[in-house]
Amino acid sequence: MTWSERIVEREDGVRLSCRDGGGSGAPVVLLHGLAGHAGEWDAVAVRLRADGHRVVAVDQRGHGHSERFPKDTSRAAYVADVVAVVDRLELERPVLIGQSLGGHTAMLTAAAHPGLPGGVVLVDAGPERADSGLGEEIGGWLRSWPVPFPSREAAVRFLGGGAVGEGWAAGLEERDGGGLWPRFDPEVMVRSLAENAARGWWEEWAAIECPTLAVVAENGIIAAEQFDGMVRGRPALWSASVPGSGHDVHLERPDALHRLLVDFIGTCAGVHPRS
Repeated sequence: MTWSERIVEREDGVRLSCRDGGGSGAPVVLLHGLAGHAGEWDAVAVRLRADGHRVVAVDQRGHGHSERFPKDTSRAAYVADVVAVVDRLELERPVLIGQSLGGHTAMLTAAAHPGLPGGVVLVDAGPERADSGLGEEIGGWLRSWPVPFPSREAAVRFLGGGAVGEGWAAGLEERDGGGLWPRFDPEVMVRSLAENAARGWWEEWAAIECPTLAVVAENGIIAAEQFDGMVRGRPALWSASVPGSGHDVHLERPDALHRLLVDFIGTCAGVHPRS
């Protein structure tokens, strides 16, 4: 699969980098989680592209090859970025698929712009308010990275090994002077989580009109109480649990996630023509 880079310039000067896999089939937009990058979706993207889908993976603001230091890290800014990408690339009723913070962005986009997506998929993400100390806890972990990593192998080991370590390490960049560095700033990441700890997003969850799939990792971050609330708020919700998987389902079990996506996306075709 060959990717082409597409650049979307926002009105606020933020430059968004998108990886476009081409294709003329039903479009999907892939949104990574906090401190992630578009490339971590590769294993899933290849499978979706083989199914004939137009696949676009976005480096969200503050991440990857997109604007590294955006002034605005609000949830609304992340949502507006998705809308800009969909409009600029002329994607008709795409299915928005997001993991973790990317799933939260997909959820809020579907709630605020009901005419935009043909469906939405949350991968180990939900509307519950985050713990008040989560941002600083994650920020502390990101600041603890022993950068620069001397090699990719060292980075993979530190970041958990296996498919997860490989996926995270693939997002690093080599800089002058040697070594591998993250393509994000920890302080920007902390600010990007601030609103998630300020309130819950249950009203937005209930406002979604398009078909919705919630994929929960067996060893992920979505507690049973939150999932039960999601089902009560959306009785027609599609849902599935991926056994033996942690939070990074798309890295650990891309095959299982792909099977769930194929069944779900097939139900989204032709639902609610875009207005």
